[in-house]
Amino acid sequence: MGNFAPYESVQPTILTVPGLGGSGPSHWQTLWEDARPDTVRVELGMWNTPHRNAWVTRLDEAIRRADAPVILAAHSLGCLAVAWWAELSPQPYGWPVAGALLVAPADVDRGGAQAELKGFSPTPRTPLPFPSIVVASSDDPWVSPERAHSMAADWGSHFVDAGPQGHLNAASGIGWWREGQELLERVIAASSDGRGQPLPPSRARSILAVNATDAAQTHYLGG
Repeated sequence: MGNFAPYESVQPTILTVPGLGGSGPSHWQTLWEDARPDTVRVELGMWNTPHRNAWVTRLDEAIRRADAPVILAAHSLGCLAVAWWAELSPQPYGWPVAGALLVAPADVDRGGAQAELKGFSPTPRTPLPFPSIVVASSDDPWVSPERAHSMAADWGSHFVDAGPQGHLNAASGIGWWREGQELLERVIAASSDGRGQPLPPSRARSILAVNATDAAQTHYLGG
């Protein structure tokens, strides 16, 4: 979709990318937007009747407007918008999008998927040109753990099993979602050397997969 403007800052901007229906006041994306000055929602529009190309275009516009490297924090169908953006807007590794946290990606290819999801099928299989984590629940009605793991493998993302937490949304009762915040910080750490330059992919992968004793590791991976 053309060239990207140079950045004015090396501090990342967090862009949240909601899914079908948007994210309500109790959703972790909204809570992060309210609490973090570096976090802004991408207004994709047509929340209840999403159109793939329109969503990808609006995401592209938001990325272009950013005055810093971009970290995407996407949920559900928003993860597919990110994957399609990467498919349709090739970029050098780590620039302008420096990383992504992809939470509960919707399985748009499954039989019986809602009509609103079908326009995002087939799921892109191209590796993402930035470090990323896919987080999925073991009892998500929108995607099986096996399918989420398959998407993570296709995209080159580190996979985190969140256990039985539904669709990892407001109904899951996770509120501010501290574990998600720590996973986001891990993506940020993997995205740059601190001077605005992307880390080599191998170094980024090692940071994403580190066996740390933080809240996310303790809650999801047992210590």
